[in-house]
Amino acid sequence: MALHPLSFWEHDSFLNYDFIVIGGGIIGLSTAISLYSLAPNASIIILERGIFPSGASTKNAGFACFGSLTEILSDCERIGEDATLDVIEKRWKGLEILRKRLGDTSINYGQNGGYELLFEEQKDAVDKIDYVNSLLHPLFGQDVFTVQNPLINEFGFNQNKVHSLIKNPFEGQIHSGMMMKSLAKYASERSIEILTGIEVQEITDDGDYCTVRCHHGAGDITFRAGKTAVCTNAFVPRLLPEYSIKPGRGQVLITAPIDSLKFKGVFHFDEGFYYFRNIKNRVLFGGGRNLDFVGEESRELATSYLIQNQLEELLHTVILPDTPFEIEYRWAGIMGFSSSKLPIVQKSSPNIAVGFGCNGMGVALGSETGRETAELLIR
Repeated sequence: MALHPLSFWEHDSFLNYDFIVIGGGIIGLSTAISLYSLAPNASIIILERGIFPSGASTKNAGFACFGSLTEILSDCERIGEDATLDVIEKRWKGLEILRKRLGDTSINYGQNGGYELLFEEQKDAVDKIDYVNSLLHPLFGQDVFTVQNPLINEFGFNQNKVHSLIKNPFEGQIHSGMMMKSLAKYASERSIEILTGIEVQEITDDGDYCTVRCHHGAGDITFRAGKTAVCTNAFVPRLLPEYSIKPGRGQVLITAPIDSLKFKGVFHFDEGFYYFRNIKNRVLFGGGRNLDFVGEESRELATSYLIQNQLEELLHTVILPDTPFEIEYRWAGIMGFSSSKLPIVQKSSPNIAVGFGCNGMGVALGSETGRETAELLIR
């Protein structure tokens, strides 16, 4: 007689749901929470392959932002004004949903402003501020970007390298760990189950329900649900190869505490490819993917000498030129990039929907993407 790894009770009570959400990051949690709001009596489970979310949700820089001046100019050139405004509006709406849902205290939200450092090669962007402000005025009701050059010296940046400093008062910062714990708590309080350490191997739409075959430490388990959402961002093609999304590794470092750190806020330069912020009196600094696009199109959680060395060099020469510092942590996260810069929310089959592709803006886009995915799935 065959020995089953699960008991009758487990088969009867733990494997069948109304909705399965694959992926326990910000998009997956937000999708499950939005499903609950649409169907509060439904049974919902989230399956996450890692102990913690495996992409970038607990590894990002914690920027509550929607785009720097040079990034917006670049996007207008590449995808057009209308698509750029659509991206910015979705980011802004997503941040509003996140803050309203969890409250600013539970995510340690601080609105110290967003800034962009312009170097000599980007100085012409200053002449286009009025154009971008007029573009964004219908969404924000006032000018978004202003030149604040006296702050270059006040913040301690290298005045010989930084040509201009652009301020955006609408942007802020969060604690990504607190955000994810708060989202998970919010979901659990609504009877949404979360299972970690579950590697989904295959998903099929059988017409009346979905079958989700998984592996965990004790063996294989098969779940069933009426409908399933796939929210694994850069890892979506592992389950649904027909979807094209490019992984992008984001490398980050953080300093030990620095006495009398001169700046607060979130900062970008080079079209958003570099970003830094304070965490109390530490500096978190990340980016540099544009140094090696091919090498950083990776799903491997690892750092590279090329990028980490450049981050340290820029800390020494631009951000903290007169301040000694030590690096205390280094890590990487995996982002997902679509060609349009907009998240992809689609039906893969009648009972399977996908929501992914936040393009490095998961904090801003995750909540709105989750809402759209839930609405599409339940429609």
